[in-house]
Amino acid sequence: MSPILQEFDIKIPPDKAPRKLRLLLPHDYATTQRRYPVVYALDGQNLFEAETAFGGRHWEIPESLAKMPKRLQAIYVGIDNAGSNRIHEYAPYKRGRQGGGGLDFVQYIIHEIKPQVDKSYRTLPQAETTGIIGSSMGGLLALWAGLRFGEVFGRVGVLSPSLWFNPQVFQLAEHDVGEKSKFYISGSARESVRMESGLHRLHEALHRGGFTHEQFRIVIRERGRHNEALWAREFPKNA
Repeated sequence: MSPILQEFDIKIPPDKAPRKLRLLLPHDYATTQRRYPVVYALDGQNLFEAETAFGGRHWEIPESLAKMPKRLQAIYVGIDNAGSNRIHEYAPYKRGRQGGGGLDFVQYIIHEIKPQVDKSYRTLPQAETTGIIGSSMGGLLALWAGLRFGEVFGRVGVLSPSLWFNPQVFQLAEHDVGEKSKFYISGSARESVRMESGLHRLHEALHRGGFTHEQFRIVIRERGRHNEALWAREFPKNA
C-alpha cells in the first residue's frame, strides 16, 4: 500500500501568497492507533509528485516510504516554497539585498504549523521525534534551524546545503548551542567547487562546537549533481 497524500491551502506571512501544505501519512495511518514522528520538509512542491516538482523530477518520498519498515514510518509535512521569494525565506542571514527571512519562516513552522499538525494528527511531538529536512537553500535553512532550535527539531536532514550563501552558519555550529540535534548531512563532490570544501569546514565547525560523531554524520558522494535525482537517492539514508 502507498502512503496517503493530503493537501491544504495556506498563506504564510509576510506576503501571504497562496501555497500548499502537503501531508504524507503512512499507509496504515487510518487502520491503526499508532502515533508517528513528524518531519517538516522544505520545497514541498518537489517532494511527492512529478507534476509539481521542479524539472519534473521529485524526491520520490512516497515510493521510498512504501519500502521502509514500520519503525521508520513518519508523517511528512511538505511546505511549499515561496517561489520568487524563496531565497529571502530560506536564508537565515541577509546577503546584500537578499535573504534574512529564515527566522520568521522557521518560527512560523514552530508556532503555527507544528501546533496545528500535532492537534490534528496522531503525532509524537517531542524533539527527538520531530525533524526538519531540506536541500540546497532549504538544506542551509534546515541546518540553521537544527542548530538554533534543537529543542524543537531533534533530527535534521541537510542535503547539498548552500553554505556559501550564509557562511555565518559555521560560527553558529562552533558554539555550544545547548540542546543538540542529530544531523545527517550529505552532498556530492561534483555539485560545485564549493560543496566538498564547505562540508569539510562544517565537519570541523560541528566538532569544535561539541557535537559528537553520534550526533552528526557528513557524507560526501563521488557522484551526483545538484538536483532532485541526487536528493531522492539521499532521502532514504536520512530516514
